[in-house]
Amino acid sequence: MLLDGKKLLVTGVLTDDSIAYAVAKVAQEAGAEIVLTSFGRARRLTERVAKKLPAGAPDVLELDVNDPSHIEAISNDLMGRWGHVDGVVHAIGFAPSDALGGNFVNTPWESVATAFQTSAYSLKALGVGLREPMAAARDRGGASLVSLTFDGRFAWPIYDWMGVAKAGLEAITRYLARDLGPDGIRVNTVSAGPIRTMAGKSIPGFDQIAGHWLNRSPLEWSLTDATPVGQMVCFLMSDWARMTSGEMIHVDGGYHAMGTDIKGSRIGEA
Repeated sequence: MLLDGKKLLVTGVLTDDSIAYAVAKVAQEAGAEIVLTSFGRARRLTERVAKKLPAGAPDVLELDVNDPSHIEAISNDLMGRWGHVDGVVHAIGFAPSDALGGNFVNTPWESVATAFQTSAYSLKALGVGLREPMAAARDRGGASLVSLTFDGRFAWPIYDWMGVAKAGLEAITRYLARDLGPDGIRVNTVSAGPIRTMAGKSIPGFDQIAGHWLNRSPLEWSLTDATPVGQMVCFLMSDWARMTSGEMIHVDGGYHAMGTDIKGSRIGEA
């Protein structure tokens, strides 16, 4: 199987409709051993949904990605547990409500800083903080750090400062690929189309983008099936992608390549 013998850390699993859950499910089905992370009150939700995974519930470790002591504890756990880690999935993002929904020019710095630290800088914090266990996988084909984005090249109608954070995440992907590459660590991000996850549904105007996607995507896009995204993430953590780093790979039904939809209108137009 694609991930036979691989040891993976997956963040961001909260509900069984999340992209991170799809990654964890596909990873187990492909032969990987995984551990999950969560923190605070959400950890009980993660532990509950982990029981639905096909190979049984993995351990759930405490991780607030903005707390360096948590990242250090995760690194120590992975070294003690496995002696290395083959793959790390960064499925973490958050923006205060006033940083979304068309409030771009009025958002205060405090909210911008929270969105950027949690959704972008945390990729660097996690990558550098877990450098030791990832570097320890060099003789096993190298380690893979994969994040999730929503194409930050464009100004989406309602994404606002989360869009800016995602653009930062994509840039951080390239710089980390440069700086962690000598340790045999490759870094990539997957740009997924809209999925009706808990996080997606919380974004004001989500239905506007989602509906337009169905008209414009040349392949039939599902708003409820994150499996194709999970499969791409798992491919990037496999040995078949051992020479791929610094990339943003789209799993969006081809939407990103289309200039207009079938009616000739652009996103945001009536």
